[in-house]
Amino acid sequence: MTQDTDTFDPRRITLRPDELDGRVIAVTGPTAGLGRALALECARRGAEVILIGRSVKKLEAVHAEIDALVRHDGRPALPASIAPLDLERAVAGDYDAIATAVEQRWGRLDGLVHNAAILGQPSPIESQDVPTWVKVMHVNVTAPFALTQVLLPALRASPDASVLGVSSSVGRRGRAYWGAYSVSKGALENLLQVLADELGKTTVRVNSLNPGKARTGMRRQAYPAEDIGTLPLPESLMAPFVALLGPQSRGVSGRAFDAQ
Repeated sequence: MTQDTDTFDPRRITLRPDELDGRVIAVTGPTAGLGRALALECARRGAEVILIGRSVKKLEAVHAEIDALVRHDGRPALPASIAPLDLERAVAGDYDAIATAVEQRWGRLDGLVHNAAILGQPSPIESQDVPTWVKVMHVNVTAPFALTQVLLPALRASPDASVLGVSSSVGRRGRAYWGAYSVSKGALENLLQVLADELGKTTVRVNSLNPGKARTGMRRQAYPAEDIGTLPLPESLMAPFVALLGPQSRGVSGRAFDAQ
């Protein structure tokens, strides 16, 4: 069923235990924080998850967690797949290898979540370190662009595909001292809007989701004096992510949502 894009709110969707049953979903940055929580929740909801990240050891740890999961509907979770990719250093061939593996194994991709990101060094613009700025922009913007580009044929092959970018409030309105991170998240939002417009007549929808405050390592890095124990666990924020990846958001595209 096609949703009214003006009224759809992923926070208000009632999820089924098998909401993502049969879907193949790739998640970048799945070894900690929001990415790990999402990879596990996708598996619990029936998806076959592709774990895209830099550290093979950490990817294997999440892979083992998924192997031990029982789905919300009582069945064993499907095994995950590991796709090592260093977003800072990857070259064209590394991206192509992932796209080829997806095409050969599944012939399609039903979901792609751009979660991986780095904070850089919050400071005034006049104090921003140029090499750090370039690295943040590359990991947070250029790498998602490159990965989306090579995976578009697999996404188009799905009857109901979703591309989802993890955003931030500082990506929707720039704030002092957030520097490269704020600019990169704003650029990611724009990238997703362009892609949504280009894919408007296809089966691929594209949206962003701002998780808000959460108990993650990046949050601790950004606010070292904050009592992080008072913030929501990543696991408590997964329902809107799942709603945007599942069939109930079909037809909803080009939107910027909040998880809280």
